[in-house]
Amino acid sequence: MLRLRGIGKSFLGVRVLSGVDLEAKAGEVHAVVGENGAGKSTLMKIICGVHAPDEGVIEVDGRPVSFAHPLEAQRAGIAIIHQEFNLLPERTVAENVFLGREPVRRGLVDRAAMERATAALLDELGETQIGPRATVKRLPVAQQQIVEIVKALSVHARLLVMDEPSAALAEHEVALLYRLIRRLRERGVAVMYISHRLREVLDLADRVTVLKDGARVTTVPAGEVTRDELIRLMVGRDLGTYYPPRSAGAGEVRLSLRGAGNHQLRDIDLELRAGEIVGVAGLQGSGRTELAKAIFGAEPFTTGEMSPARPRSVREAMAHGIGLVTEDRKAEGLALGQSVRDNVLLAARATGGGNSTLMSGLLDRVRLPPPHREVRYLSGGNQQKVVLVKWLTMAPRVLLFDEPTRGVDVGAKAAIHDLMRDLAGDGTAIMMISSELPELIGMSDRIVVLRDGRVAGTLPAGASEEAVMRLAAGEVA
Repeated sequence: MLRLRGIGKSFLGVRVLSGVDLEAKAGEVHAVVGENGAGKSTLMKIICGVHAPDEGVIEVDGRPVSFAHPLEAQRAGIAIIHQEFNLLPERTVAENVFLGREPVRRGLVDRAAMERATAALLDELGETQIGPRATVKRLPVAQQQIVEIVKALSVHARLLVMDEPSAALAEHEVALLYRLIRRLRERGVAVMYISHRLREVLDLADRVTVLKDGARVTTVPAGEVTRDELIRLMVGRDLGTYYPPRSAGAGEVRLSLRGAGNHQLRDIDLELRAGEIVGVAGLQGSGRTELAKAIFGAEPFTTGEMSPARPRSVREAMAHGIGLVTEDRKAEGLALGQSVRDNVLLAARATGGGNSTLMSGLLDRVRLPPPHREVRYLSGGNQQKVVLVKWLTMAPRVLLFDEPTRGVDVGAKAAIHDLMRDLAGDGTAIMMISSELPELIGMSDRIVVLRDGRVAGTLPAGASEEAVMRLAAGEVA
């Protein structure tokens, strides 16, 4: 359906893509993987008409094409679903699906026709849980993604580019994504799948193309390559064991909760010790993020005890040495219009303290972009590094991580994992929330599982995925 030949692109004299060949076939899932900065996003933008290539040929159905605008790519049957959804939260599902293309009858928007067409598309995907009149902001993230897919199908997309489609999904919601992608494949839609989650890539893809430094390294059948081989191709080196060794033992209690609760949490008992990484697992809505925000004073506890102090605000929590790497770095963790330097100093300035030399050994390991660069122009991995360094300058006693490696490549993941383990080794107490069970099991010294705002149980290091999910789902072994 689509063939790229010798695609090259430069920005301000910097070579971003060089001689890239790529194909997308009808009814095939073709994954594209690579580190941040490998050229994946630029290549996808060329496919979707956002950028024009400096060199090379794009063919659709065997005929050369040239897209001057994304609408031209859309007319050729190409649509993209971005990592960050392009939906209007206050509008209905049908209004989002037909935004800018509303059917008109007698000079007015024909809402009935719009809703019928949306319902038919949802039915094609086998989705009966979503109604065309539902307001988008009331839908869970997984269902919002379905709306994005329906929107793409409504313009008769034959090639669907999916950029990190599972980044915002909890582990149990990924199964829904798998089902949708397989249904798209059955309908003959070509799917271009960009993801840092290599397990998903190997589960879903028919073929995998690896990009490195703007060039295609190889294209291989997904069934003929392992995760370790993909990592080696992507980063140019063997990462060895995927997760760093666990700590030898925990130290003093840095934070203690006894019967703590608020309007979303109940009777939470939890201890965080120096030198220990405590993983927090649970299904969507179990209270994982709410727990982090309560400890951080953003949504304070109203009952129970928290020692050494129960902060009533974020400023109080920071004054007690508590930091939070938020789930949504762009909305909650960064000032996107400010420089790397200004973002790094946010926490230290807010507390009127911080010690930028105390953590110098760790900071040297985090290779940040130039300090004058605006954060909005950085890759996801580099943005996450800025968030981490922001808290390191404050020298936190307790550091909470909510989805610390979401949307970053395997190389950046390994660097973040090493940094977390080094922080624990220096005596920081760490709590890590993650929807990726392999990461949670690989990094945690013990795992606390939440269900319905309560602690369902605690598991030791190395617990199985099945054990975690049984507790999370309320199943009895």
